[in-house]
Amino acid sequence: MNAAVSVQIVAFNSEPDLGPCLQSLKSQTWRDFRIRILDNASTDGTRGLLRSLDADILLADSNAGFAAAHNRLARTWPAPHILFLNPDTVLEPGFLGNLVSAIAGQPRAGSATGKLLRMDGVTLDSTGIVMTRNQRHLDRGAGEPDRGQYDTPGEVFGPSGAAALYRYACLEDVALGDQFFDEDFFAYREDADLAWRCRLMGWTSLYVPSARARHRRRVTPERRASLPPILNRHSVKNRFLLRVNNMTGPLYRRNLWPITRRDLAVVGYVLAREWSSIPGLVYPILHFPRLLRKRRSIQNRVRIGAEEIARWFRS
Repeated sequence: MNAAVSVQIVAFNSEPDLGPCLQSLKSQTWRDFRIRILDNASTDGTRGLLRSLDADILLADSNAGFAAAHNRLARTWPAPHILFLNPDTVLEPGFLGNLVSAIAGQPRAGSATGKLLRMDGVTLDSTGIVMTRNQRHLDRGAGEPDRGQYDTPGEVFGPSGAAALYRYACLEDVALGDQFFDEDFFAYREDADLAWRCRLMGWTSLYVPSARARHRRRVTPERRASLPPILNRHSVKNRFLLRVNNMTGPLYRRNLWPITRRDLAVVGYVLAREWSSIPGLVYPILHFPRLLRKRRSIQNRVRIGAEEIARWFRS
């Protein structure tokens, strides 16, 4: 562990975004970090760009997905803290230092997030994950003009995966074998899964509005029809994996009707209009015995009560 923070970036055809992202890291006022990048078999000019960097680089032969790539980076180069950073994110100079300072004073804070804005610098992108009673996970404030309404520090359910700082000790505590992110997710919702698992095992998450960044959000609900079918398929699959892993009995009973109503809407939409996502519905059924063993591993380590987790699920 030769740096206090390992800044991890998973690249996939990220050449247009990597330059500004890396430049923002060079501008950080807090310097005790090391950049680690895994390229997920890019076919653009990303690998040529990586050759010129002072960073630790891994080159994958195929695209193993967001979750597996970040797990590999974290296991290869562990550090006391890990910043999971999307290549399409640009950090303000105080971002990293403000997060590290905030988390240092709270030993049960397993993660921290800052105020993420869209690239226009005035529209909010995320101030932390919000979970709903019907099992959607949303970014708090997303799409709202930034008027200072989220300028108060506090706890959130968890951080958006675009720029999330985690304690390595927390990641080790909640790991699924050698996996921090659940690799069944491949991509999308894996940040909510990790945040939920951390909550169940007694870790908290901090929101630090003085840590500011801009993020080029590409996946939003209103753009679903224009997204690649594979992303929508994983979104459908991961909605159910999220619940298989983390849902407790009392929480399910409390929210049974909102969950069921949303499930019916998702299944109906897929069967009527999005046939390419049918494998996403089938996946949890085909793999249920293995997924059930993983669920037992998680549920056997739950350390908080039913009311504590229920308060994070809102209408």
